[in-house]
Amino acid sequence: MKFGNYECYSVEMGRFSLDGGPMFGLVPKALWEKKIAADNNNMIQLKTRSLLIQGEGRTILVDTGLGNKFSEKMKKIYKIDESSTDIDSSLAKHGLTCSDITDVIITHLHFDHTGGSTSVKNGKTVPTFPNATYYLQKEHWESAIKPNFRDAASYIKETFMPLEEYGVLKLIDGQKELFKGIDIIITQGHALGQQHPLIKGKTNCLFFCADLIPTSAHLPYPWNMAYDNYPLTTVSEKEKILNRALKEKWILFFEHDPDIAAASIKQGKKNIEIDEKINI
Repeated sequence: MKFGNYECYSVEMGRFSLDGGPMFGLVPKALWEKKIAADNNNMIQLKTRSLLIQGEGRTILVDTGLGNKFSEKMKKIYKIDESSTDIDSSLAKHGLTCSDITDVIITHLHFDHTGGSTSVKNGKTVPTFPNATYYLQKEHWESAIKPNFRDAASYIKETFMPLEEYGVLKLIDGQKELFKGIDIIITQGHALGQQHPLIKGKTNCLFFCADLIPTSAHLPYPWNMAYDNYPLTTVSEKEKILNRALKEKWILFFEHDPDIAAASIKQGKKNIEIDEKINI
């Protein structure tokens, strides 16, 4: 789809599984399992889905998926489908190589969002996209390099520290227009300084939900993850952003939904819900 001067495409970066309980927090399994089925071990299958944005002389990637640097133990824990995590193959479907990416916007540094930012070549961990500048919120960087005990396991420093070492990481401070027609919106409930690109068009916009709304099942305000550091903040942020999305006719991009990449929304009887699934 086109938004303003940008063509936008969904790029699948891998399949993995997480326990459905933490993914839906206080929501009873009897309710959330109607949306996403669980296996006998309570695990639900999810995707890591990046957004490719082309226009204004740039080829931008938002988040980089799981990558391929996991230990055998982590592959087993998260049921990572290794056949789905090849970034070269994913980009090739769009006629691109890693060298074509000019910019990478990292929403936050949890392993399922930034694992593909670096790769191992000749025994060294190096930036996967050699010609790209990587953009991250300064506040989030500071919290990630000294994480609290609650979500320390979500950060794999070996994955993102080389970005600083190679001088390709650019820290930005707060909400702003990062590129012409692309705004950055900040949320704090899931992780401090999580950033969300908003690609602006004349009649509608595309909002990258990241872990504020990881799947379409998380649209109701109280349907949030136990992984959120500040759950009440998440509820407040979702209400504010979803009401703006309704008013301004945004399309929402879901990074982890197993089936739905993007959708328009409407006000239902009780909650905001999907209006129309969008192929992107």
